[in-house]
Amino acid sequence: MGDNLNGKRPKNITSKDIILNLLNIFGANELLGYSIEILGEEVEKLTLDERITISSMATEMGAIIILFTPNQEVIDFCETRSKRKIEIIKSDENAIYKKIYNIDISSFVPMISLPGKPHDTIDILKLKKIKIDSAFIGSCTNGRMEDLREISKVLQNKKVAPGVVLKIVPATDEVWIEALDEGLIKIFKDAGALVSNAGCAGCAAGQVGQNGEGEITISTGNRNFPGKQGKGEVFLASPINVVSSAVSGYITNFENIPAKPKVFMPKNSFENLENYKKKNENYEKKITKIKGRVWVINEDNIDTDMIFHNRYLAITKISEMGQYTFDNLKNYEDFSKKAKKGDIIITKKNFGSGSSRQQAVDCFKALGIQAILAESFGAIYERNAINAAFPILTYKNINKLLIENGEKISLDFESGELKNLNKNLSIFIGKFSEVQLEIYKNGGLF
Repeated sequence: MGDNLNGKRPKNITSKDIILNLLNIFGANELLGYSIEILGEEVEKLTLDERITISSMATEMGAIIILFTPNQEVIDFCETRSKRKIEIIKSDENAIYKKIYNIDISSFVPMISLPGKPHDTIDILKLKKIKIDSAFIGSCTNGRMEDLREISKVLQNKKVAPGVVLKIVPATDEVWIEALDEGLIKIFKDAGALVSNAGCAGCAAGQVGQNGEGEITISTGNRNFPGKQGKGEVFLASPINVVSSAVSGYITNFENIPAKPKVFMPKNSFENLENYKKKNENYEKKITKIKGRVWVINEDNIDTDMIFHNRYLAITKISEMGQYTFDNLKNYEDFSKKAKKGDIIITKKNFGSGSSRQQAVDCFKALGIQAILAESFGAIYERNAINAAFPILTYKNINKLLIENGEKISLDFESGELKNLNKNLSIFIGKFSEVQLEIYKNGGLF
């Protein structure tokens, strides 16, 4: 894919804003599996740090990689580090792209990602003044010298707002030492910020940057999936807007920092966020106990081509996937016509082996299949199913249940109890792990 960023980049648009605007355009799946090359006059001006910020969030758009043609700054950096001459690698003038997007960068605005979904981005000025408990600046996406220099300009002669903890974590020891030499660490300390040793910080459990239950954080991280940066709510924004929010006491951008920070009373802490949730989120109550008719498919190694053949990979709408389920599995070619909403599948070893494809999970969701039980699953399939909140469970031996095709069974995801309702027999199989249960109840990893 080729992305042409046309027009002039607004002065208040950072590299983080660029990638958040792109996420707003493409979402989490439109670029799934593609390599993206970003081109344009303003792109040529991007610094190495800015290119890293944008590239580090390719995964959030589903892309394999984001590519930039190196400019002279990048070449100089690489040659200095490698101590050898670097040849520029770039696309051919007559290169053919699967698709080319022309995007007006001059229309970009400062953006923020809403909790739980990096791709769920909106104009930061459209978000009400939500009180924050903490702010985090760091991670592989935004913990470099350019980021620290920018936030130091905001913190000079300012204080972090009462009731807010600002956590700053330089990306590397080299950055930490350079920030110390330039006097930035003193500026951060005088402003009341908490400065940690260099590292991944908030993206790693137990480190500085994780938040607690009920806590609202604005962060420069690249992901804000539930539990990724703690147990609270996490918004994603650029370093300049994270630090602006930290000194304001609520989510805002640099141009709208108040003369005095807002001090919130405890009762108002979550009011705006909760109201936003009620108006904008459709919470799905996830059941953990199910009943349904069973399909017993006594085969090992049912791979993803048997489940959803590669000739259908161009289909991207989940609602259209169900009709092709198992149409490449011998004796089950008409499965989609016979399956009913609420059915449950029991199969054998290594279900979902083979190549990675999300359709091999989503086709069952399209048919309303409630769960799949197997002795084992292919590693990638298992991850895809769990991340998509599609119930899969493993068992060692269920012969005692004497389950026959078409009988009715019940299953408890949390306890692992499996019952043959026709014969009134029950055993316990592998239940949901704590992580799988959390993802399932949240409706998926996003």
